[in-house]
Amino acid sequence: MNIEKRVEATAKNIEGKIQEVIGEVTGNPADKAEGKAKQVDAQVTHTTENIKDELKKAID
Repeated sequence: MNIEKRVEATAKNIEGKIQEVIGEVTGNPADKAEGKAKQVDAQVTHTTENIKDELKKAID
């Protein structure tokens, strides 16, 4: 498990949520979409790390 990647992904997820809310409040669809994209990217990183962990467990 790469804890640094998980921390970065969590930070990106939080940043994305904030950006999405700002986009919603200001009525800026570009900010809202970019915030959602950051959240998806963070989820992909978490999923990748989970798969790596499971593969490592299977090998060990």
